[in-house]
Amino acid sequence: MTAQTQPLVGITDVVKHFDISGGFLDRLTFSGGMPSLTTTTVKAINGVSLDICQGEILSVVGESGCGKSTLGRTVLGLYPPTSGRIEFRGERIDNLSAKDMLPYRRKMQMVFQDPYASLNPRMTVRQILEEPTRFHFPDLSASQVQDKVAEVMRQVGVDPAWAGRFPHEFSGGQRQRISIARALMVDPEFIVADEPISALDVSIQAQILNLIMDCQERFGLTYMFITHDLSVVEHISTRVAVMYLGTLCELADKASLYGDPQHPYSRALLSAIPRLGSAGFSHIRLKGEVPTPINLPTGCVFHTRCPYTDERCRREIPALRKLPNGSQAACHALEEGRI
Repeated sequence: MTAQTQPLVGITDVVKHFDISGGFLDRLTFSGGMPSLTTTTVKAINGVSLDICQGEILSVVGESGCGKSTLGRTVLGLYPPTSGRIEFRGERIDNLSAKDMLPYRRKMQMVFQDPYASLNPRMTVRQILEEPTRFHFPDLSASQVQDKVAEVMRQVGVDPAWAGRFPHEFSGGQRQRISIARALMVDPEFIVADEPISALDVSIQAQILNLIMDCQERFGLTYMFITHDLSVVEHISTRVAVMYLGTLCELADKASLYGDPQHPYSRALLSAIPRLGSAGFSHIRLKGEVPTPINLPTGCVFHTRCPYTDERCRREIPALRKLPNGSQAACHALEEGRI
C-alpha cells in the first residue's frame, strides 16, 4: 500500500479470544481442598494490524488453526472482536449495533469454504439469490429482481434456466459459483473468500480462481483471500499476510514474499511448496509441535520452533517492523541481523 492510497478496510490491534470454559461443573476445580472456578480461553487472534487497499487481493496464509478464518469473520462482524478497531472507508464498524451495521452488510460479503454447507438445501437457487436482493434493495420490483438473478447467474457461468433447481442438483464447482453469485447479488465492494476452492477438485479450482479474478476486474472488487495453498496465493494475490498462532508474522507484496521471504516461518512455508527440478528453497523442516492457542508461548509465538531463537525471543513479543525491501515482519532475529 502506498502512502497516497486510502485503505478500504483498516484493521488495528484486533484481538479475538473465545471462552471455552463450559458450564459451572466444567470450570470447578479444587486446590488444597478449596474450590475455585477456572477459565479456559482460546487466543485465536492476538493484536493483528493491517490495511486492505481498494482493488487488491490480500491473501492470508498459514497453518490450520493459525486464525485465518477467524480474522476474516471478525473483519465482517460475524465475530465481535475482543478488542481492537475495524474500519471500512475510514468509518469504525466494530462497535456498531446490528441495525447500524446493515448498510455495511451489503458492502461486505463472504464466500464460505464449503459450498455444500453454505447454501440452504430447502431453497431453490432463485430463492437463495433473491432473498438478499429483496432485503437490501426493497424498492426493486419482482421483475427487476428476476432480471438481476438471471444476469448474475450468467456472469458466474451458471445457466439462468437452472434457477428453479435445488443446491443438491449441482456439482461442487457449480455450487461454489452460486455462492459467489449470492455475494455479488448485493453489489459488494469487499469480499472475504474463506478457502473457496479447498473443497473442490483440482480441475475445478482453476475455473473458480479465474472467476474470482474476472469478478475483481469486472466489478472492481477487493478481496481478503484466505487459503493454505501457497501455489494459489502466488497466482492470485497482490499482497500476502503470513499468520502463525493468531499473530501476523510477515506482510509483503507477492513478488517480495516469493522472491525473498524475511520471517523464518515464511521461509519454512515457502520451502514446503513442491517444485520440479532443483530451483527454489531447500526444504526447511521445523522442529517441535505447534503450541496450543489456549496456552501461547511467552515472547515470540514462533520461538519454540525457530532455529534463530535467543533469550530475547523467549521473553519479548516482536513488533511488526518495516524492512528495507518494503516488507513488514515481526522478528527479533531480523531486527538484530542474526538471519
